[in-house]
Amino acid sequence: MGEAPNMIPLQLTIHRAQPVDIPQIVAVENAAFVDPWDEKTLQESLAYYPETFFVAKNNGEVAGFVAGGIEDTGEEVYGHIMNLAVAPGYRRRGIGRSLVRRLEREYIVLGASAVQLEVRVTNTGAQEFYRRLGYREVFQVAGYYANEEDALVMMKWFRF
Repeated sequence: MGEAPNMIPLQLTIHRAQPVDIPQIVAVENAAFVDPWDEKTLQESLAYYPETFFVAKNNGEVAGFVAGGIEDTGEEVYGHIMNLAVAPGYRRRGIGRSLVRRLEREYIVLGASAVQLEVRVTNTGAQEFYRRLGYREVFQVAGYYANEEDALVMMKWFRF
């Protein structure tokens, strides 16, 4: 029997997602969430925001991804982390952090002054993950998720 995936050294690369990555991204999404985005939503996200959709690959296998959007209000540019998932066998190895940091660098290049995200109020593990990366709670949105669960909106401001 082979080693567990989390014992094997990673050969990790992070790059912009491509349409060919979608089937593996869908598999990671389905393994990560109880109410996953469907394939069409992931394809549309990649088509609309190709510069802010990244995959982490280990020897060609998608280990995780981050899908971001960007909003220009005319006064400010904001990044939006729309989806972040790491395959179960790759968790707790810094992949999520690396993906978020790569996306943040892209937002800075695109002129964003801050980045925001939504997280379930019950997902305290994700909230703590984002706090460690410098995100802070700004407000709550009632009934945000399909099951009517509230969302906590978190933001990180870039200092220049």
